[in-house]
Amino acid sequence: MRFDERTRAYVERRTKEGLNKKDIMRCLKRFVAREVYRALTSTPTERITQTDLTPAA
Repeated sequence: MRFDERTRAYVERRTKEGLNKKDIMRCLKRFVAREVYRALTSTPTERITQTDLTPAA
């Protein structure tokens, strides 16, 4: 809520709508949970190989 510009704009908008900080945090957590779930359940378009995981020299 401090650094990301999109989140700050969201918090400002929701505050004007009359929500308190606790409710805004709940909404943000739900949004993050949905994003993480989508990332975990989507199938990757590229296959990761062992050479992709080796550290760069």
